[in-house]
Amino acid sequence: MEPVAADLLMALASGTAGAAGQNPWERLRALVQRRPDPQSDAVQGDDELEMGALVVALDEDASDEQRAARLAEGLALRARQDPAFAESLTLWRREAEQVSGASGGGTQHQEISGGTQHNVVFTRDVHGPINLG
Repeated sequence: MEPVAADLLMALASGTAGAAGQNPWERLRALVQRRPDPQSDAVQGDDELEMGALVVALDEDASDEQRAARLAEGLALRARQDPAFAESLTLWRREAEQVSGASGGGTQHQEISGGTQHNVVFTRDVHGPINLG
């Protein structure tokens, strides 16, 4: 399983992914609080409490790289111990990367200069028609 990037966690926590990033962040909260599969090697207790505390701490200070890195490490550890968690985390990461633009789409810079323009549309990743009329 590919690990969750600390930068992704910080982007979602800070709100830089906008309103669309709020849903994945809430889903991560729920995922972290979910009890481990009884058939797994994961142990309920301090690790889950620490991950939950780190999610809350990132809500308060999304720029804390150390907290984000510790949360990413905790997620990776639990994923190695609990296959059901790993599967859910993988699905969550894919959605979160799409929302945040961290899946390789990069950032976008658009600029208009000089003269008068009409019907200018700034967009990225459109998955459907655009009608300007």
